[in-house]
Amino acid sequence: MGTTYAALQTVVNLHRTTNSTGLTSALKPLSLTKSESSATRLQSIDTGLLVELFDLSPDVAFFVKDGDGCYVFVNNSLVARHGLKSKSDVVGKRPSEICPGDFGQIPTEQDSKVLKTGRPLIDQLEMQWHLPHDPVWCLTTKLPIRDAEHRVIGLIGFSRDIRQSLELQDIPSCLVQALRDFEKSLSSDVTPSLLAKRADLSAQRLSRLTKRLFGLTPSQLITKTRIAAASRLLRDSSDTISNIAHSCGFCDHSAFTRAFRSATGVTPSEYRNAGS
Repeated sequence: MGTTYAALQTVVNLHRTTNSTGLTSALKPLSLTKSESSATRLQSIDTGLLVELFDLSPDVAFFVKDGDGCYVFVNNSLVARHGLKSKSDVVGKRPSEICPGDFGQIPTEQDSKVLKTGRPLIDQLEMQWHLPHDPVWCLTTKLPIRDAEHRVIGLIGFSRDIRQSLELQDIPSCLVQALRDFEKSLSSDVTPSLLAKRADLSAQRLSRLTKRLFGLTPSQLITKTRIAAASRLLRDSSDTISNIAHSCGFCDHSAFTRAFRSATGVTPSEYRNAGS
């Protein structure tokens, strides 16, 4: 993710700090006055080049949105994930307008927060559609776009699928055993530091390994493991949601519902009902 994030951050920084100087590479020359609209400033990014780049990346959903959280530019992958036919079906709309339920509402709420606070969203672990009704784990990053007066006028970002295919020999045996033990007993007291201790690794070594092997921080990996286990139980068992919450390491039903909705966009009940 680091290279892609750095490229997006460069675009954002150049866009904010440039007035009349010409830009090469991913940006068109900017020659903007204070009276020009935010939409003009967004259009000044040569996003077509970025879209062309991300159109070659089916595992990434790329987007640029205006100050109202409406799509200005998207790549083909984002269109396909919602079962739509063309980018024109997406442009000018918010996520909640092209995706019903929490899978559309959650990113809309994220956008509002980034646009309001100006704080970026970095590597948010969540579940999104890979294809309609086919969810996939993603890491989502959103950066605010600012004008010359430092006002937030839009955002740019992407969601990257997590689909690592790994052989056991790629993972140190000590970590394999620690992860197996965790998956067998998803105790609520498991933290990154405890996982590192069980794997006989330093916290820094564990962090480097999980990033390299899974594209996740240790905390994200623990959360993903809990939610993945809960998803299987919701789908394949008739156990109560409270019992599933406890067996997957959540302290109570409410904490489980908050974590599950944050990760998947739906509540445990909604997830179970959708699969029935």
